[in-house]
Amino acid sequence: MSTIKLKLLTARTLSSRSLLKLKQSSLLLTKQSYSSNPYSFSATAFGETGRPVETESNDIPTSGISRPLLEILKELNKRVPDSLVKERREGDFSVKYIPWHIVNRIMNLHAPEWSGEVRNITYSADGKSVSVVYRVTLYGTDAEIYRESTGTASMDDAGFGDPVQKAEAMAFRRACARFGLGLHLYHEDLS
Repeated sequence: MSTIKLKLLTARTLSSRSLLKLKQSSLLLTKQSYSSNPYSFSATAFGETGRPVETESNDIPTSGISRPLLEILKELNKRVPDSLVKERREGDFSVKYIPWHIVNRIMNLHAPEWSGEVRNITYSADGKSVSVVYRVTLYGTDAEIYRESTGTASMDDAGFGDPVQKAEAMAFRRACARFGLGLHLYHEDLS
């Protein structure tokens, strides 16, 4: 499974056109792991060991990975199924969110040539919180655009993961929301 993760990570973070074949292989693997609903995951592309089933090289698409930005943005603006939305309590409030790994998979499906990077990590003066600035860039056939956002986590939070990891995941989700992914969650209470 780590080989799959490495290939997808490489395809996601490097934007060189010379890596097209690697990206195409990763895209095929990603598409195989989705069922007819692009947001539900299936183990049909994996053998009993959890490793990917090998495919013939002629099964890998040779073109069509990149699309115009308008098409990518239309896909990202679609409503995410409720089954993929999680909910957590923060004090007296209930907050709905899409886990970062689901956002990552949706980005890989609809914008396979995207990249993301941490731009800044800042600790508060009192040492009680950390903020992360994250940039997501979409590469289309006609242009490339990016969006940045921040995420902040308390250093005292005893939940799973370290504070920087939590702040990065929050900033990543928010940067993707600036492209429209899961944006409906921010506006549900207004309707």
